Amino acid sequence: MTAKQVVNQRKALWDDFCHNQHIIENSAPLFDVDPQFMVRIRKSGRTNVRNILARSESMEANVIAQTAILTDDILHQRAQYDGLIYMMFTCHQDEVLPLYIGKTESKGRTNLISANIKDVARVKDKFARWGDNYQYHIGDLSAIVLPGHDARHMTIKYQRWEESLFVSYPAEKPQLKQEIRFWCKAWNRNDTGIWPEFGPTRLTFLEYLLIGVASSLFPETLLNREGHSRS
Repeated sequence: MTAKQVVNQRKALWDDFCHNQHIIENSAPLFDVDPQFMVRIRKSGRTNVRNILARSESMEANVIAQTAILTDDILHQRAQYDGLIYMMFTCHQDEVLPLYIGKTESKGRTNLISANIKDVARVKDKFARWGDNYQYHIGDLSAIVLPGHDARHMTIKYQRWEESLFVSYPAEKPQLKQEIRFWCKAWNRNDTGIWPEFGPTRLTFLEYLLIGVASSLFPETLLNREGHSRS
């Protein structure tokens, strides 16, 4: 098989997965933006109040709905779901262009329900890895994009995110370069992943495969580093 055929095969796998999962149709804007893609800013914290990039209401509704499936699965001891798979991406026509792929598992190391998915309708500090706290995506990205955050919370990882997503930083009125979409799904362990021949795919392996395929197809724009293809 030639190099071009390999790339075409991987692209077909990627496009089929995105189509079968209805990723574009089931996605939402990641951020709460105006028509010029200016992101709304809100306050977070009680004692240490800080400015945070606002998630869109539809994005939050999707996370709340999908994590409710996971918690219900645990509480009723069905053991059908592994956790949440998610993707930050942009669109070009009907093509999904991934920016970041990740997961959060249903069960915690010591708790029945992981703190990342517990009570997300009320508490937004962790919010399935997209929470307001530092060491979570929105909190750490806000530390880079918005002025006034402690330099200790500014990391190279989220500087790369900022450079990919925003026109400039730090900014009192941060502006996206383009619309950023977000998709997530409660992953049933019997669901078929990106390789149909493999059959039912567990969440951890699914994340690994998606990052591997996406990094080989979109090496310049995918923001994942762990699991990134070195080819």
